[in-house]
Amino acid sequence: MTRALAMVSGGLDSILAAKLIQEQGIEVIGICFKSYFFGEENAERMSKQIDMRLEVVDFSEEHFEMVKNPKHGHGKNMNPCIDCHAMMMTHAGRLLEKFDADFIITGEVLGQRPMSQNKGALSTVLKTSGVGEKILRPLCAKNLPETEMEKSGLVDREKLMDIKGRSRKIQMALAEKWNIKDYPSPAGGCKLTEPGYSNRLKDLVDNKENISERELELLKYARHYRIDESCKIICTRTADEAQIVRKLISSDDLVFLVRDFNGPLTIIIGENPSEKSIEAAAKITGRYSKGRDEESLIVKYRKGEEENIITVKPADDEFINGCILK
Repeated sequence: MTRALAMVSGGLDSILAAKLIQEQGIEVIGICFKSYFFGEENAERMSKQIDMRLEVVDFSEEHFEMVKNPKHGHGKNMNPCIDCHAMMMTHAGRLLEKFDADFIITGEVLGQRPMSQNKGALSTVLKTSGVGEKILRPLCAKNLPETEMEKSGLVDREKLMDIKGRSRKIQMALAEKWNIKDYPSPAGGCKLTEPGYSNRLKDLVDNKENISERELELLKYARHYRIDESCKIICTRTADEAQIVRKLISSDDLVFLVRDFNGPLTIIIGENPSEKSIEAAAKITGRYSKGRDEESLIVKYRKGEEENIITVKPADDEFINGCILK
C-alpha cells in the first residue's frame, strides 16, 4: 500500500492536504515538528479530526541554532521560514525509510505567504532539503511542475488542486465538506512571527551567547527591559502571569516586590546586576504597582534567602519607553 508522510503544522491547510491524499486511498502518517517556538497541541487536535496517526519530532536545539543565523534570512520578524521548511523537509526525508513511506506532502499554497510560498521560495525548499523529488504539495499541485509521484501514477494529479493566493474560501469549503470544524486562525502557531516576541528574542541573541531553554520560555511572558548587556529586567502584567514566571525563577535571579502596595512581580536575570539595574528594576516595579503616584516607594528585593530594600521614585513614561523591548 502506498504511504505518505504529511507535514502537519496544526493549521487547516496541512490537514486538508493530508485529507486530500487520504481520499485517494493512500495511508497518511502526520509528522509534527516541535521546537522552542511552536508545539504540537494544534496538530494533535487537528489530526484526530481526520483520524490520522501523528508522530511528534522534537528538533528544538538544532532549530534554534538555525534561527540565530538562517542561510536565507529572516522574514518580517525573526521567522526564517524558508530555512525552517527546508530543515523540516530534510528531517522528514530521513523518516521515509523508518515509516516505509513513499513521499512527503505539505499544506503549502502558492502565493499565500509572500516570502515563503512564492515559486522561488518553494523551489528553494525543494533544492535545500535534499529530498525535493519526494515532496508533493496537494493543494496547489496543478500550479506547479508535475512531480515523480504524479508521473508514475502513485498519485492521481487530476484529483489534486490548483489553489493559489491568500483567499481562504476554497479551504473553508473543503473543511465543511470533510466536517473539519475545530481549526485555528491562519496567523497562529509560531512565536517567531510575533513582533513583540521577535524583538525580545533578537535582544537576547544579541546580548548572550549561551541561552537556556528557561530564558526562551520567559520571552513569552511579561514586559521585558534592557538596561545593560549583562542583565535583563522582566516585570509581570497580571497575577496569572506572575504565577507562571514565579515557577521559572532560578536561585540566581533577583526578585522585586513593592513593600506597601499591591504590584507586579519583577525579576532581574543575568550575572552580577549593577546598582543601576537594581534601581531600574525597583522603579519599574513601582511604576506598575498601586503606589505608582507616590513620590517614593520602598521596594523589597531578594536573592535566595538574602533580602534588601531600596527606596525609589516610580519610573515615568520617558524612562519606560527608553528601555522597554517592544
